[in-house]
Order: sequence, then C-alpha cells, then structure tokens
Amino acid sequence: MLKIVVAIMASLIPTAPIIIYFLYNRWQKPKDAARVLLLGFKGYNIFIALMAVGLGIVWFASPSTAMAAGLIQQGAAADPYASLAAAISTGLATIGAGIAVSSTGAAAVGAIAEKPEAFGRALIFVGLAEGIAIYGLIIAFLVLNR
Repeated sequence: MLKIVVAIMASLIPTAPIIIYFLYNRWQKPKDAARVLLLGFKGYNIFIALMAVGLGIVWFASPSTAMAAGLIQQGAAADPYASLAAAISTGLATIGAGIAVSSTGAAAVGAIAEKPEAFGRALIFVGLAEGIAIYGLIIAFLVLNR
C-alpha cells in the first residue's frame, strides 16, 4: 500500500502548479482552467498520468505481488542472475538492432529513391538487421528456461 501512495505522490508533485492554476481559475474561466488541467504543459499531465498507470500495472504484475497472491509456485527462481543475463542479452541485442536498422534503413531509403526496383533487396537487408533483436530474445528465453 505504501508503494502505491509513494507512486501517486511522486506523479502528482510535478503537476502541482497546474492544479493550483485550475483551483484558482475554475470559477472565472472554467473552460480554460479545465483545458489547462487536462493538457497541462503540452500534454505533460497526460504523460504523467500514463506513467503512473504504467507504474501501477508493473507493480501489480511484479513477482513479489504475484507470489503474495499465490499466483506463482514456490521454487520458480533458481538462479538469481538468470534474469539479469536475459535482460542484458535482450537489451544489448535491441540496441545493436536499432543501430543496424538506422544505418541500413537510411541506405535503403537512399537506394530506393535512386532505383525503385531495389525495394525488395533493401527490405531484405533491413529485415536482417531487425533479426539481431530476435536473436537476443531467443538467447534470453534459452537462459531463462535452462
């Protein structure tokens, strides 16, 4: 329960000036005050609300919460470093795939602009670069299922 209160308070602190503006102007200019409350600083309030909702979803789906609810069997975590190894393999593979796709994608767009019939070959190279992330995910599954 304390985690939920801390998460809500941490997400509401940056929105305090907008809430104060709303409370001050709600009777004089209710339409403008509601618009500022909803949109905030270019959608900042919506972004903070989505972050708070995401944090709540992650917290409710966390292993400690699931174990407390009895949803996970005991003895599921045999190696504490297996999840770290899986996260590192997936993270580094996706970073490498992002770098590879950025360079091959830019080259593919340039090649297609000059020669439109090269679309198929360019798409294959970009797809091969995206495959790097899949390889990291496969390694993560192999590490977690051993």
